[in-house]
Amino acid sequence: MRKRIRTVFGVLTMLFICVTSKAQDIPKDYLSAEFHEGRREAVRKMMPGNSVAVFFANPVRNRANDVDYIYHQDPDFYYLTGYNEPNSVLLIFSETQYSDAGEEYDEILYVQERDPRAEQWNGKRLGIEGAKERLGFTTVYNGSEFSKLDLNLQGFENVLFFDFKNDVRDSRDEADLFSLIKSFKKKANYPADYDATKQQLYSMIKSTEVENSANVAQILGRYMSRDESLKEDELLKGFVDAPDDKLRSDIKEKVSLKLAANNLNSVILGEIMATLRETKTEEEMVLLKKAIEISAVGQVEVMKAMHPNMSETEIQGVHEYVYKKYGAEYEGYPSIVGGGNNGCILHYIENNKPEVGDELVLMDLGAEYHGYTADVTRTIPANGKFSKEQKQIYDIVYEAQEAGIKASVVGAPFQAPGRVASRLVTEGLMKLGVISKEEDARTYFPHGTSHYLGLDVHDKGTYQAFKPNTVITVEPGIYIPEGSDCDQKWWGIAVRIEDDILITDEGPVNLSAMAPRTTEAIEKMMKQPSPLDHFKLPHLD
Repeated sequence: MRKRIRTVFGVLTMLFICVTSKAQDIPKDYLSAEFHEGRREAVRKMMPGNSVAVFFANPVRNRANDVDYIYHQDPDFYYLTGYNEPNSVLLIFSETQYSDAGEEYDEILYVQERDPRAEQWNGKRLGIEGAKERLGFTTVYNGSEFSKLDLNLQGFENVLFFDFKNDVRDSRDEADLFSLIKSFKKKANYPADYDATKQQLYSMIKSTEVENSANVAQILGRYMSRDESLKEDELLKGFVDAPDDKLRSDIKEKVSLKLAANNLNSVILGEIMATLRETKTEEEMVLLKKAIEISAVGQVEVMKAMHPNMSETEIQGVHEYVYKKYGAEYEGYPSIVGGGNNGCILHYIENNKPEVGDELVLMDLGAEYHGYTADVTRTIPANGKFSKEQKQIYDIVYEAQEAGIKASVVGAPFQAPGRVASRLVTEGLMKLGVISKEEDARTYFPHGTSHYLGLDVHDKGTYQAFKPNTVITVEPGIYIPEGSDCDQKWWGIAVRIEDDILITDEGPVNLSAMAPRTTEAIEKMMKQPSPLDHFKLPHLD
């Protein structure tokens, strides 16, 4: 029996060597190890003294039965490590630490252990040596060592982390994410009743000057109106209902004492990452620009290929084929292809209408290239020609977007593009008679115009005045569902135009400009031949 075990193990080992000895042929344009190291150093510089920041990888998420979704790393974790495997944790220390043997370190990465059998099924793992060689880490351990880490988290003034979501399964592996989090909670004396939202609000109270407490009370009131559980908190309720600053000052002292009861902080790390990820480095911009240009090409190719008999699913497939042709690993978010009235559903992702006919088709899609995602929307007539009413609505949105882009300048408030776009949409709808009161415009333009763009489609940022090297979207829209309180000729018209804008000291740059935006340019592009014109598949019953 022992001989048989040794033989099986020997076969597996030889197979493992054969599979892993050959260097993998992978793209050469990933972010460099130096980039990730620089980002970790930037985090370290922003951390409070005597603190440790703990980052966990994303969980593996189940699709159905024994099939999981394709794994996607947590964007913060990827930003800081370049590591794309699950079941891992990163520790960054504000100051140099020393092991019992006198070795210095200021960061530790815990990774998945190499495993011949697992790699035979699911592909090669980096392991300790791979993380050192490819990612540039010095101090790396297998995840199973995390529970054995002799580190007194109570000795730090702050343990910085993102609070946990209830989406981590226990695979019964001592080194899976479930076990890593369990070990962390034990080491950190994580309270069973820890509430990250309350800590955020407590921190807001603590850091507020007394003379500004009334404004903070209003903010807290809005939080409490959306979350019934917060109304039961005596400190929050007392601060909001306090008749004067004296009582609020007393509550502020109690809040400070409550925060000092442990050294866990799930607020600071979010502020640090939002600040860093808001502005992009040159190395990031190479990848983000490529994702955006791939997405713009997708829009162009669909314009050429579009015809009334196409289904929403087929249109989606053409876009995503272009993404794959350029080597984009994923879509940045579920693709939105809405024909006619379906376009009035802001996040419509069913994309199952069999034929788009003569309607407008709203296409909101973005390629994800090496972690960075685009977000580009075009709205085009399936038959190649805008009707009078379609063009009138479209031109309002276009003018609003043009104004919004021009307002996206360094130093302007984040809300600037939205304000000017909203005003022009309101004026346009009034002029056409779609609405009779300005306040009704919100019915047909119910969303904001801008968000940050980067590793997430709704990327992290401070939402303060625009800074150079920030990328945002500008995406006004008008949506008039069937049955709306207006002339029936407008029903079912949905238009959104969205571009990805780089904010620079010289002014805004439209990174997705290669995809036509005016009605004239779209109609002209739709007359161009498509490589798919002669692509025919056999009929299936």
